Amino acid sequence: MAKESDIVQPLLAWFRETARDLPWRRTYDPYHVWISEIMLQQTQMDRGVAYFLRWIKRFPDVQAVAVAGEQEILKYWEGLGYYARARNLHRAAKVIAGEFAGLVPCDYDQLRSLPGIGPYTAAAVASVAGNRDVPVIDANVMRVYARLFDISLPIKSREVQQRITRIAGELLPHGRARVFNQALMDLGGLVCTPKTPRCEICPLASTCAARQAGTVALRPVVGEGKKIVTVEKVAGIIRREDRIFIQQRRADDVWGGLWEFPGGELTGNSPEVAVVLAIEADTGLAVRVLESLTTIIHHYTRYKIVLHCFLCELSGNDSQPALKSAVDSRWIDADDLSRYAFPAGPRKLLEYLAKTDSSLLAPLT
Repeated sequence: MAKESDIVQPLLAWFRETARDLPWRRTYDPYHVWISEIMLQQTQMDRGVAYFLRWIKRFPDVQAVAVAGEQEILKYWEGLGYYARARNLHRAAKVIAGEFAGLVPCDYDQLRSLPGIGPYTAAAVASVAGNRDVPVIDANVMRVYARLFDISLPIKSREVQQRITRIAGELLPHGRARVFNQALMDLGGLVCTPKTPRCEICPLASTCAARQAGTVALRPVVGEGKKIVTVEKVAGIIRREDRIFIQQRRADDVWGGLWEFPGGELTGNSPEVAVVLAIEADTGLAVRVLESLTTIIHHYTRYKIVLHCFLCELSGNDSQPALKSAVDSRWIDADDLSRYAFPAGPRKLLEYLAKTDSSLLAPLT
């Protein structure tokens, strides 16, 4: 085991000189730290900061989140994906407002009792906001330790997980968890990166066992990547005079509570035929295709979604849907579309139309 002086002191000194000026680091308000940690899961730092600032402006404290409606919460989360995080955050805010006087706790066990807060997030809030002596282990930290100690076993194996947890606990300097954990996470995010790590500027280069062994590029040892599955879908923007049809997904759906344009999976038929059949099956509405709009490609976990998008109109007089997979629907003004939260595919379609030809959403003449 490397000595504390070989790792802790050089790392803390490096962090003092290079720490990023992030908005939640200016006060270490537990609410701010909590929001930042939830947002930064699956999100790049620059994008996360922009969303954080927008969120805090609208929801300056836990109470503001607790009393907000779910649709507004989802709208402010739109674009971050993994919307279960937003719904759990909303639920947790209500608990915090009711049981913790509106103050985000810094106790690890209390944090774990809240909806949507797992071991990592609880450790991050407890240590970063409360400076509690709890190690924080995310993917960046795992990678740093795998290289620092040249761990040759698969990073996701139980043996390695337990070893890194033990190392993290042993190295954690008492009373300095806030700076130490952030330093480790920054080191993994900025220097000890997955590809082309910047070993020449690493404060722990002289201690790194993988660097000494020439195995940096081989650490951490990862398992075989999951195969990406391509799923083709169709969706139609249905126009009726100056109105657009949208429908809301079920609460227990993958994008529960969000709005979408009707459609379904592409099977057997051409996209033009498939969208007409899918809309009728999904909503009971009979439509015809006016034109093809674009094809949207979106990556979601291990899926590649190819969404063929069309502009449609009713082919009959009946505009009352018989919903199959949705729980609500509305005919709304095109100008009101921005008020609703959409999953990535429909949102990208609207962004495309806004940039190319917004007249496609103009009333029929």
